[in-house]
Amino acid sequence: MRHRSVADLMTPHAVVVQPGTPFREIARLLDEYDITAVPVIDPDERPVGVVSEADLLRRQIEKAGPSTAEAIMTSPAVVARPEWSAIRAARTMEEKKIKRLPVVDDAGRLIGVISRSDLVQLFLRRDRAIQEEILEDVLTRTLGVAPSAVTVEVAEGTVTLSGTLGRRSLVTIALRLCESVDGVVEVVDRLAFTEDDTAAG
Repeated sequence: MRHRSVADLMTPHAVVVQPGTPFREIARLLDEYDITAVPVIDPDERPVGVVSEADLLRRQIEKAGPSTAEAIMTSPAVVARPEWSAIRAARTMEEKKIKRLPVVDDAGRLIGVISRSDLVQLFLRRDRAIQEEILEDVLTRTLGVAPSAVTVEVAEGTVTLSGTLGRRSLVTIALRLCESVDGVVEVVDRLAFTEDDTAAG
C-alpha cells in the first residue's frame, strides 16, 4: 500500500517572486494565476518567505514601510519535502493556518508548491481505483485474505465491506487499513467473523 506523496500531488512549476518584487506585481500574479500565495526565493532558488493575500491586505491597511516582497512576506517560509505523505502536508497546513507550502529538495531549493486544492484531489480518486487498491493491496497482499472472502463496494469514496473473515481481530485491522487508503471518505463495516480471538480467556 503506497500513499500519495507531496511529489505526486504538487505543482512542479511554481509561480515565484524575488525579494525586490513590488506590491502591485505580486497582486497581479496572484490574480493572474488564481493562487492565494507565492514563494519569495533568493538567488539560489531557496524560499526565504511567502507572500499571501493576507500579507497584501495587511500592507494595504498599515500603509507603512516598503512595499516589496521582502518587506511584506511572512518569513521564514514553512516548507514541505517531496517525500512527505499528503497527510503530513495537510497537518502542517492546518497547524500553521496556511493554504500552500513551497516544496524543497535536499539542498533547500524550490522544486514545487503544494496547496490545499492539490490535497483535495485525493478525495476525487475514482471509486474503481480505490476498490482495486483495497482488494489487491489491503486484503490480498497485506492481509492474505482470499478475494472471494470479502466483497468491496465503493460509491463516492464510501467503502462497504461485507463477507466473513476468520478472526475478529482481522476485521479490526482490515477496517483500519481501508480507512487509511487515499480517497476513502468512510468505511461501512458489514463483516462477520468465525472466531472471536479478542474475547478474554
